[in-house]
Amino acid sequence: MKRRLFFGTGPAGLLFLAGCASPGGRSRDEASGQAWSGRLALRIDSEPAQTFSALFELRGNPVSGELLLTSPIGNTLAQLHWAPGEALLRNGSETRRFDSVDALIEAATGAVIPVGALFDWLAGRDAGVPGWRPDLSQIGTGRLQATRESPRPRADLRIVFERA
Repeated sequence: MKRRLFFGTGPAGLLFLAGCASPGGRSRDEASGQAWSGRLALRIDSEPAQTFSALFELRGNPVSGELLLTSPIGNTLAQLHWAPGEALLRNGSETRRFDSVDALIEAATGAVIPVGALFDWLAGRDAGVPGWRPDLSQIGTGRLQATRESPRPRADLRIVFERA
């Protein structure tokens, strides 16, 4: 069964978009300094290859947080919110509930991205996740690349960010 990404598919290469997103509201975790913004691109080596690109604002922590995804012209693509017992995806007037933050991220991007590790990676900490290989060598310049080798299909996540 072929899976289409929540926001559709694109050309074979990763498309990095320019600009930054602005969140609609403030998270209570913002004061803790756990906030990043920038752009992300995800490529899944399925048949055919699937790509996803968006501007993002990430706030909070692995237990409670939010992720805002926007287009290059500032249109909100989706708002993801998670907290204990709650994982919500808002897309326009539609709100979908999920059992976990992993299922929420997969619905929004097309691949399970380890949220707990993502916060560590963005902070420059190498969190071991089975199947994932992060490259933290360019964290100081605001770049992160992580590759999922297993389970198949292979996925490549690239993030250009700044700490908000």
